[in-house]
Amino acid sequence: MRIVVASIRLLVALGGAASIVATLLDTASRTPINPFNFFGYFTMQSNILTVVMLLGTALLGFAGRKQSAGWSLFRACVTTYIVIVGIVYNTLLTGLEGGITLEWANTVLHLAIPIYVALDWILIGDRRAVPWAKLWIVAIYPIVWIAVVLVRGATDGWVPYPFLSPTLGYGVVAVYCLGIAGAIIAVGALVWAISRIRVIRA
Repeated sequence: MRIVVASIRLLVALGGAASIVATLLDTASRTPINPFNFFGYFTMQSNILTVVMLLGTALLGFAGRKQSAGWSLFRACVTTYIVIVGIVYNTLLTGLEGGITLEWANTVLHLAIPIYVALDWILIGDRRAVPWAKLWIVAIYPIVWIAVVLVRGATDGWVPYPFLSPTLGYGVVAVYCLGIAGAIIAVGALVWAISRIRVIRA
């Protein structure tokens, strides 16, 4: 069972990496790439973190090594971020112009991987229980990301998502930011709680 789970994680990680590379090459074939813009999307950053997380967890599985408390915390944070990607995209962004034009890559990054990672966390009990005292850590990266985006939006006008555009007014943007922050804490709390459940031991 352990090898099967590790193999699935490896395949999903490779699928995510292939989707990111394919999106990069497709975008570069149509327009000059600004790496700060391309990799500035929360989707891209979260999927890169997810690929790293799945690869690392797969390697631990193949080696028969238990996950450390630090790695379980990292997994909990990344799981929260990629689930948020799925929720935000499919509620606020789906159908809008722009974004990923490769339909299969878009589906992998915004739907398939978030669903898989959520199910992996729920079902596979090879992670440690994440301490509630460390729940605040899940908010660090999103706060830094939003701060950078707001600075860029105010200076060079670039924002990754339309609901963060300064043209909407900072009051509207603040409401969206607070909503996303609340969603991150809520999803994070759920992820933390699920870490105490063991459905399948791998």
